[in-house]
Amino acid sequence: MLDFPRWKYALVALIVIFGIVYAIPNIYPQDPAVQISANRGAVIDDALRERVSGLLDTAGIVPKLLTADGDRMMVRLSDADSQLKASDLLRGELGNRYTVALNLASTVPGWLNAIAATPMLLGLDLQGGVHFLMEVDQRAAVEKHENAAADDIRALAREEKLRGVDAVRGANGITVRARSAEDMERLAGLIARSLPELQLTPVTAETPTLLATLSEAELRTITDNAIEQNLGTLRNRINELGVAEPIIQRQGASRIVVQLPGVQDTALAKKVLGATATLEYRAVVDGDPYSAAQTGRVPADARLYYQRQIGIDGKPIPVLLSRRVIASGDQLIYARSGIDSEGGTPMVSVRLNAVGGQRMLDFTVENVGRGMAVVFIERVPETRMVDGQEVRTVRVREEVISVANILGVFGREFRTTGLDSPKEAAELALLLRAGALSAPIDIIEERVIGPSLGKENIEAGARAIVMGFLAVCALMIVYYRWFGLIAVIALFANLTLLAAVLSMVNATLTMPGIAGIVLTLGMAIDGNVLIGERIREELRLGNTPIASIKAGYERAWTVILDSNVTKLIAAMALFGFGSGPVRGFAVVLFFGVLTSMFTSVTVSRAITTLFYGHGRKVQHVSV
Repeated sequence: MLDFPRWKYALVALIVIFGIVYAIPNIYPQDPAVQISANRGAVIDDALRERVSGLLDTAGIVPKLLTADGDRMMVRLSDADSQLKASDLLRGELGNRYTVALNLASTVPGWLNAIAATPMLLGLDLQGGVHFLMEVDQRAAVEKHENAAADDIRALAREEKLRGVDAVRGANGITVRARSAEDMERLAGLIARSLPELQLTPVTAETPTLLATLSEAELRTITDNAIEQNLGTLRNRINELGVAEPIIQRQGASRIVVQLPGVQDTALAKKVLGATATLEYRAVVDGDPYSAAQTGRVPADARLYYQRQIGIDGKPIPVLLSRRVIASGDQLIYARSGIDSEGGTPMVSVRLNAVGGQRMLDFTVENVGRGMAVVFIERVPETRMVDGQEVRTVRVREEVISVANILGVFGREFRTTGLDSPKEAAELALLLRAGALSAPIDIIEERVIGPSLGKENIEAGARAIVMGFLAVCALMIVYYRWFGLIAVIALFANLTLLAAVLSMVNATLTMPGIAGIVLTLGMAIDGNVLIGERIREELRLGNTPIASIKAGYERAWTVILDSNVTKLIAAMALFGFGSGPVRGFAVVLFFGVLTSMFTSVTVSRAITTLFYGHGRKVQHVSV
């Protein structure tokens, strides 16, 4: 007797319905859109909405919809040409206070979004995305190590009680001075033992002087480490964005390529990847900062900064800070935003590593009652049109976000207060939590690839899938008749489930992925061919139709399982050892094999049993 339990019918029906619901979002096209995000100090409000609407109306651009959500505004447009025109117009009119970026706005109904049913992400070759070419500032990485070495030399002199020793980094290296030749000889021995990466060269001067420079091997190591650390940092930052299958790779000696296929928030990607933000903790130096700001005469051991707060004269308040950095962003372990329980203002709670914590502890032990400032440093890439040419620059902003007296001794854990808003605290915590860059990076090439570029690829891929599907359907129906039609229904269920699974795991579909889908069609029908041939064989041996169907499914299952297990192993090997598009192909192949095993056996058997089983007297099987 050919039977199929009711609970299995219910399970198959639920899985197929589940697949249909989660595959539906892929049929909704995305609207070309321009996204406007507020930068530090700017807001998204009704006034901006009216201004944007007026600018578009004056230019003759009619938006489909203009919506504001929190700190960003989305302008939906009817076509890609209007999108580009609106983007150029708004970028020029809104200036640096807002980030204007191309985007694609989802048209998926709210009820599908409510159950987390989202469409598949498409790769750069299909949907477009964001492409960055970044260059690491190697000189900044070297300067950072030279500054640290100068601090170490001064620390060695203090430990050995050598008075009058000074170490200052200059254009050619670190200039080290001592009071006497004996002190210099002793200090040179200490440097050779403690800092072997430095090369010492005597310099003719009135006082004993050495020039300490980094060796060539050390310079290469610093550069390579800066690149590798920045690669890891960028990966962490992209993980914070939740981008699926990004491409992050080194190019040449000092460049990094970042591609974000199918990215949903290009403005945030540009802000997080393009901006290099960090904190520096510096001691307040005694002196008159107003006089220094007016005359330009700054003490040798100090630098002039300006506070974020505005003074009574309407100008930022100047402050003199030490050139020596107590702790910096690259020594942070974590950063979390919140509200200060004492002052009720936004704050970022940070924790330093052992080195940074020890330096902070040493400083606070000796300087209780003195002032310490928190300096926020941000490097933002900018693009301007000069005489019709695109000119890329980097805007560096350094501002003191808080100045406070050290009331007690602290080390690894403390809080940074004085931030303007919870949004600013959250953004700063995101940048710091994602990882501080070992050296600044500048975006030297940026491309936002629109959907029109991949239109031909999408059409070609769709034609390949449709033609492959129809060809397989025609062959199966002609050759296996009624069982061929059952196989076609199972094949359609397979495609639906595959689209649903790929959407749920946020897989990025590329042209190799489409090739994987077409390949899955052939592999999925393989199982039904095996079942059909087994049933034919049983009928030729003289078995009854019901017995032939039952034996056909049971005997074909072991062969189907064996063949698909080997395909799964191949897919896992491709995913483990491949990269980029190869991994995308492997993902589609892996899930395609799993869904084809389910549909070719379970779904087709449910349909077959529904028509031939449950006690029916069957005289003929159309196979």
